[in-house]
Amino acid sequence: MAMQVERQLIGVDVGKAELVICPQGQDKPFTLANERRGIQRYLKALPGPACFAVEATNIFHLALAEQAHRLGHTVYLIDGYRLNRYREAVGSRAKTDACDARLLVRYLDKERQELRPWSPPSRGYARLQRLLQRRACLVQTKTALSQSLKALPELRPSAQATLRQLERLDGVIKKRITQALKAHGWLHEARRCQAIEGVGPITAAALVMVFHRGRFAHSDAYVAFMGLDVRVRDSGQKKGQRKLTKKGNPELRRLLYLAAMTARRSATWEPFYQRCLDRGMSPIQAFVALARKLARVAFALLKNQTDYVPVAA
Repeated sequence: MAMQVERQLIGVDVGKAELVICPQGQDKPFTLANERRGIQRYLKALPGPACFAVEATNIFHLALAEQAHRLGHTVYLIDGYRLNRYREAVGSRAKTDACDARLLVRYLDKERQELRPWSPPSRGYARLQRLLQRRACLVQTKTALSQSLKALPELRPSAQATLRQLERLDGVIKKRITQALKAHGWLHEARRCQAIEGVGPITAAALVMVFHRGRFAHSDAYVAFMGLDVRVRDSGQKKGQRKLTKKGNPELRRLLYLAAMTARRSATWEPFYQRCLDRGMSPIQAFVALARKLARVAFALLKNQTDYVPVAA
């Protein structure tokens, strides 16, 4: 019977220009240029499969994560918020790249059984995610520019011309999103979601994209992936304030919140919204609850491959 080899644990603090790498058992981390050729040489020189705890930093961690996964290593992505809370929990008083690399190894050693290994997304997911993120930046820029230039009427003609150009660019991105859905065979699923009151073509594309990111066992996992699940903090007789976990992509939550604001005006969803208010929720909380409900409906349609039939909520 073959003996199982224990995988080496390695923590990696990620920066745009370099990686700070700390193998377990080594007190002094070393640096490596964050470029594909050097990363590939380093990974191929490892004595065997390893487990990497990699800080998720913008897109700068992807070169290491993708190559490590392709070569048979196990990769765990740790977000910065979680790492910061862990640093506070263990009483660390320093924050440097080297300290973070050592902390990632410690976290992986203690918590590996509770972590889910990372796997690269499908091409369709990656393509749609890029388009949706670029559109989010465009919308944010357009809104900021419009508000900023309102107080300068002398610039109105130039501002309007710029805003029209941004609108045209937005239209191009929307066409590319539709093309991506069609190319990957997801357009009919997006149209299923778009039948839900309040859900437009961009939100429908986002819902389909998330659905194809992983195998969600139930709608709770789907909702949690988007950060719309509620964090509970109770202790003894004290009932803590409920807050969203806000994990995952904030653009997905923004799109669903806007969808909820539109859906609330429909005959189908207005009773649900009113019941939330009657239970003591604020309007914002009621919109979030409705956004979560819309996500659950979309998940059911996509999982069961059924068409939407409006039913009073």
